[in-house]
Amino acid sequence: MLSLAVKAIDILDTVSDDEDLKLSFDALGVRFGEVFPAKGPNAFGSFLDLIDDPAHPSLGCDIDIEEPDTEGRCAVTFSGEQVEVEAVARLIFTACKSALPCAFEWAHGMDRLRVGEFGGGCVVITVAGIDYHNTRDILDRAITRTIAESDEAVDGFVLALADQEHGLSFWNNDHGFGRLGLATVFSEDEAARFDKPIAHSEPEWLAMPAPLAFS
Repeated sequence: MLSLAVKAIDILDTVSDDEDLKLSFDALGVRFGEVFPAKGPNAFGSFLDLIDDPAHPSLGCDIDIEEPDTEGRCAVTFSGEQVEVEAVARLIFTACKSALPCAFEWAHGMDRLRVGEFGGGCVVITVAGIDYHNTRDILDRAITRTIAESDEAVDGFVLALADQEHGLSFWNNDHGFGRLGLATVFSEDEAARFDKPIAHSEPEWLAMPAPLAFS
């Protein structure tokens, strides 16, 4: 699918006529059409939804795909000086389901050293979605925890429900009560404003363990 995505970008960079684009879209095959269903006048609309600037479709990087190993797995490298981090993450999430979960790091590189343009970050991609983390947020959180380390609520709260059969269940805004790993973490203000769901017993707020919330 990544090889087809590279071809799609080359097509969009060199072909402008809608009819020719439709023919090129069809030529990429059924699998491409299943992952990126035809949309819009040139059929590439679903694919262009990944790109930050659809008028100038680019991921800002080269994609190097190695030959598959004996188990059919391929190592892929994204490299470049103007990598569109979010676009690459969306492409992996959409087109590389068999590779999930996966993650990658990125870094700023500046000729002129200016405040706010250092550091980098990482992206964690799972079947549930994409999480973006950057070093500035990590630093802010680390210093906040250091200053407020005596406050057990520094890492937030989870809403827990006691159940005689299943033990504790934890609230997730999208899925309701379930396991701790999927729990929604609330700040103190968010918890104070949250309207607790009606359940067979009264849900209670628990302070979030630091390692879990920080991850």
